[in-house]
Amino acid sequence: MTLERAEILCLEGLGWLAGDEDALTRFLSISGADIAALRQAAENRDTLLAVVEFLLTHEDLMLRFCEESGAAPQALHQARHVLAGPAREEA
Repeated sequence: MTLERAEILCLEGLGWLAGDEDALTRFLSISGADIAALRQAAENRDTLLAVVEFLLTHEDLMLRFCEESGAAPQALHQARHVLAGPAREEA
């Protein structure tokens, strides 16, 4: 998984969360962000990492996202690894 693909997958996850009011509320509550801050930081790597980690720790949401988006759960794990890994130091 490339960094670009990981970022795209996480942006897709964020878009999916935004379409589910309950899921978005859970994410905002846990992250401490509000809608305005989330919009502003949507492409920030830390925000994308928070999205993928949120999905990975909420299996019900992860499985729904994967089913609706066609993404494999393993792809979310790979995206998390790429976003949290050594590539961060290159940016």
